[in-house]
Amino acid sequence: MFIFALAVVFKLLSIQFIQGDKYRELAEERTIKNVVIPANRGNVYSVNGNLLATSVPKYDIRIDAVTSKAKVFEENLKPLADSLSKFSGKPSSYYQKEIRKARANRNRYYLLARDIGYSDYIRIRNFPLLNLGAYKGGLIVEQTTKREHPMGGVAERTIGYERFDENGNVTRPGIDGAYGVKYLRGTDGLRLKQKIGNGQWKPIADYNQVEPKDGYDLYTTISVNIQDIAHNALLQQLEHYEAEHGCVVVMEVATGEIRAISNLGRTKNGSYYEKLNYAVGESHEPGSTFKVMALMAAMEDKLVDTSTVVDTKQGVKTFYGRKIRDSKHGGYGKISAARALEVSSNIGLATIIDEAYSKNPEKFLNRLKSWNLDKPLGLPILGEGKPVIYEPGHSKWSKNALPSMSYGYNLKLTPLQTLTFYNAIANNGVMVKPTFIKEVRELNKQIETFDKTVINNKICSDKTIKEMQEMLKNVVVRGTGKSLYTPYFSMAGKTGTAQTEYWMDDWDDNKRYVSSFAGYFPAENPKYSCIVIIHKPSIEKGYYGADVSGPVFKRIAQKIFTDTPIIDEVETLEVKHVAVEKEFDSYYKTAQTYKTIMPNVVGLPLMDALALLENMGLKVKFQGVGIVKSQSLDKGLKIKKNQTVVIEAS
Repeated sequence: MFIFALAVVFKLLSIQFIQGDKYRELAEERTIKNVVIPANRGNVYSVNGNLLATSVPKYDIRIDAVTSKAKVFEENLKPLADSLSKFSGKPSSYYQKEIRKARANRNRYYLLARDIGYSDYIRIRNFPLLNLGAYKGGLIVEQTTKREHPMGGVAERTIGYERFDENGNVTRPGIDGAYGVKYLRGTDGLRLKQKIGNGQWKPIADYNQVEPKDGYDLYTTISVNIQDIAHNALLQQLEHYEAEHGCVVVMEVATGEIRAISNLGRTKNGSYYEKLNYAVGESHEPGSTFKVMALMAAMEDKLVDTSTVVDTKQGVKTFYGRKIRDSKHGGYGKISAARALEVSSNIGLATIIDEAYSKNPEKFLNRLKSWNLDKPLGLPILGEGKPVIYEPGHSKWSKNALPSMSYGYNLKLTPLQTLTFYNAIANNGVMVKPTFIKEVRELNKQIETFDKTVINNKICSDKTIKEMQEMLKNVVVRGTGKSLYTPYFSMAGKTGTAQTEYWMDDWDDNKRYVSSFAGYFPAENPKYSCIVIIHKPSIEKGYYGADVSGPVFKRIAQKIFTDTPIIDEVETLEVKHVAVEKEFDSYYKTAQTYKTIMPNVVGLPLMDALALLENMGLKVKFQGVGIVKSQSLDKGLKIKKNQTVVIEAS
C-alpha cells in the first residue's frame, strides 16, 4: 500500500510539474478556442453606383441564464420579458416562464431571437438584463452574414456568388466567384469562445480578438437601366414563344464594357429565371450569324468582292452528294455576294467559300484563327465555353465541312464570342475584350482600375470593314431583317436561324431551332453592340431569327435611346437671341439715363419695369401681367425717394 501511495504521488507530481503544460494546453484546447468570424464580402455595384450584391449582417441573440446573480436576475426578469413581448408579440408570461426554466436547467445558451437585422440587434441588446453585457447579464451575440441581391433575379447569374467543393475550389461562376478571392472576400477575424457543454460554445467576451476586415467593393460595367430593358425584352419573347432558354448581351462598342447580360431558362412550371450563364458558357453552332465571318474571310483574302455574282440555282444545290437549301422556295437565282448575305442564302455562301477554299481549306481556317475565333476570350468568369473549329484530319472533317461552315454549322462559338466579332466590325476593325469590371474601391479609395483590352488592333482592311458595315445595314433595310427596319432609328446586324439537335431520332417530329440576331446601333455611329439568342422556340409560333430574336434586339435598341439617351456636351451656354438683346439694350439705356427723372416704362415687360423703378427708390404698385400699358407718373417728372408710382400691364 505504501509503495502504491508513493507511485500515485510520483504520478501526480509528474503531471503537475513535468507534463503540466501539455495537459493544460490540451484542456484549454478542448474548452476554449478561437472561432473564425467571417469578414463581410465587399459590395458589388453597377456602373452608375446602384447596389447589385451586398453582405447583410444577421444576428442570433441568446442568453446565459446562469451567469447573472440571483438578485440581478429577479429584478430584471419581468422588464426583460415585457420588452421581448413587445418585440415578438408573445406574452410576457411566456418569456418569464421559459427563462426561469432555462435558469433552473442551467441552460447557458437559451435562444431569444434568430436571424434578425442590425437595427433589431441594437434594440434587443438594450433590453433590461441584456444591457448589462456578457458577464453580468448573460448576453450572447452571434453574427453571420448573408449575401443578398437588391435587384432580385436580374443579372443574378452574372453577378454570382462563391461556392466551394470538398477540396476548397470555387465552383460558382459569376463576377462574385471570379473576383471573390482577390477582392471581395476580405480577411476573417477571430473570437474566443468557451465550451459550455452539449457541443455549444459561448463567446468569452463582447469583443473580437481579431477584428474581421471587410472585402473591397467592385464597380461593374453593368448599367441597371440597360440591364432592366434587356431582361424584360428577353423575358417577354421567351414567354411568347415558349422557348427553352435564351440570352442577351449588350456591349459598349468602343470599350468592350458589358452594359447588360441576361440569361433566362425555363423551369418545369413554365416560368423563367437566371438558370445558367448561357452567354458565357454555352458553345453552339451559330448558324447564319457566322456568314458574316465567312464572307469577310473571302473578301479579305481577295477571293471575292461584294459584286461577285453567285448562282443560287432554284433554292437547292448539291455539294459532294449532299443537298443544301435556301429558305425561299424557288431560290434567288444569280445574285451578288452582297445580296447573298442580305437575304442569308445558304447556297450563296456555301458556293463562295467552297469555290474559294476547297483546294486550300487551311487558308480559310487560318483567317478565322487570325481573328481569335479558335480561342476562348479568356474571361475571369468561370465556365467560359470553348470554341470548336474542326480541321482536316479530324473525324468530323469532310469535303462538306467548308460548305457547312460557311453558313454556321460544323463549328461552335459562344454568344459572347460571336458578339465580340460583330463589335469589332462596329468598332472599325478594333477587337476589344469584353469586360465586366470597372474598378475596385475601398470606400472612397480607388484600389485598382480595369482599362479596355485590345485583342486585335485591326481584324481586316478598312475597305472590307466599310463594305461589311454597309451590308449589315442593308440586311435590316432590305434583307432578312427588313421587318425590323424603321426610318427613325438605324440598326445594322445579321439574322440567324440554325437547326439544333438534328441528329436526334425524333427530330423530324419535334424540330428544334436556335434563333439569333447579332448587330449594333445606331448604324452610322455605333454606340452599342448586341446579340440575342433564343433556343428552341415553339415552331408553331415561329423560329426564324428575324421573327424571334430580331424584335428583342429592336426593342432593346429603341428603349435604350428612349430611356437612356446619349448625352452630348454643350459647347457654350451663350445663346444669342436678337429680340432679347434688343430688349435688354433698351432697358440698360433707360436705367443709365433716368436716375432722378421719371422714365417712360410703357412697352417694357412688367418685371423689367419693376426692377428699374424700385432701383430708382420708388414704391411701385402694379396691376396685371405682361407688358406695361400705363404709368401714373408722367415721363420727365422730377421724382422723390419713396414716392409711389402705379403701373398697369396686360
